Amino acid sequence: MESRNILVCVTQQKTCERLINEANNLLSEYKGNLYVINVVKNDLNFLDSTVESEALEYLFGISKSIGANLSVLKSDDIEGTIAQYAADNDISCIILGKSHSEKKENHFVRKLKSVLNNDIEIRILS
Repeated sequence: MESRNILVCVTQQKTCERLINEANNLLSEYKGNLYVINVVKNDLNFLDSTVESEALEYLFGISKSIGANLSVLKSDDIEGTIAQYAADNDISCIILGKSHSEKKENHFVRKLKSVLNNDIEIRILS
């Protein structure tokens, strides 16, 4: 079987642990590497928020426990940054969490698809 890498996009919420765990389960099918990424806007100072920094530290621990690294990147072009990271790491599948707002989710996914290689699968987990 061909090796395929998975990228999980997380926010600063502990509930994103389920995305990491589900991606890790998929990894047995894909036989590749697991990457976890959090992209925040340049003007957001998330490390000043105790709750958000604790959540990222928690997600870092979860990622590390399954052999994945959590990368935190700052950019005003979130979709472009994810696409570049995916290209740099030969990603075959991107895992996203379902948004509370379907309109926002559809806009984000549409914009992400427009900057990704067409052969990258996007899975949205509820």
